[in-house]
Amino acid sequence: MKVALIQFSIIWEDAVANRNLITAKIEALPQGVALIVLPEMFTTGFTMQPERVAETMQGPTVNWMQAVAKKTDAAICGSVVISENDVFRNRCLFVFPSGDIEYYDKRHLFAMAGENKVYAPGKEKMIVSYKNWKICLQVCYDLRFPVFSRNTEDYDLLLYVANWPQPRISAWDALLKARAIENMCWVIGVNRIGEDQNNNRYPGHSQVLDCFGEVLVQSSDNEGIFMADIDLEHIMQTRKKLPFLNDRDDFTVN
Repeated sequence: MKVALIQFSIIWEDAVANRNLITAKIEALPQGVALIVLPEMFTTGFTMQPERVAETMQGPTVNWMQAVAKKTDAAICGSVVISENDVFRNRCLFVFPSGDIEYYDKRHLFAMAGENKVYAPGKEKMIVSYKNWKICLQVCYDLRFPVFSRNTEDYDLLLYVANWPQPRISAWDALLKARAIENMCWVIGVNRIGEDQNNNRYPGHSQVLDCFGEVLVQSSDNEGIFMADIDLEHIMQTRKKLPFLNDRDDFTVN
């Protein structure tokens, strides 16, 4: 499956400008891309003012994602600030080429930034089925909590969208590698670049890793589109040869 990781500097709380910027990048994609991955809160940046930017599931960003997916015949994924049932969610949307949508609400909210005070946490793990792949959706801070992402469903791809800052980027690199190795799966991590309104700097480091933790694609701190071809058969054959997941622990997440 050919995937495109779009790494860019998010314009603060300006959904129209960010959608226009991403549209121009997507129009330059080569033929055959099956999955487009955007960062966390790709229309706004990591804002703690959701009342200023939140959209609904019938809003312009969701409609835009559906239009892009249909036009490119590719799935598109990224997180958006969503208002629903009188609460705000940091919601990772996975939009199929048909326009159908599945989503995951970020479970682990980043208390150091006050995310837990203004957003409601998700509770359910989400595994999306797409082109014979089983894809587990996660958001940024979730990366630090391996129990929740543990591969008890035999998923094939673990996907993280993020606004992960410069001071802790070595943790991002290390934990993406760990998640790939322990879960015997492909891992995609897409981070932003640039600086936000709160003077947080973001260095990119978007990447694709295989089930041995080997980096297939790793970005610099520059804006760009980073392409990779990931192979489902590679996962299947590796798990047959090295059936480590057979010995995983049983547990329940509350």
